[in-house]
Amino acid sequence: MSGFEHYDRELKNLDSEIHHYAAVCGINLANRHEIDACLRNHRSGWANDKARESLEGLLVLRIKLEAEMIKLGFSPPPLVPPAPEQ
Repeated sequence: MSGFEHYDRELKNLDSEIHHYAAVCGINLANRHEIDACLRNHRSGWANDKARESLEGLLVLRIKLEAEMIKLGFSPPPLVPPAPEQ
């Protein structure tokens, strides 16, 4: 176990940070192409690239947490809830 004992709380906190950095980067998390483009486009200097780097790291952490949860039999909620059908 990675040390995450309270999966619901950890996911909520992690997702909040992911949504924050996605907003700073100006991307819609429901659009995979926007995420991919953001993560590919490095900016010069750490100060200008910090939000993108943070978002990338947080997304990797979420994937690892999801994998751990699934391995233990839990079903992690999606990062972006599905759009309601009309």
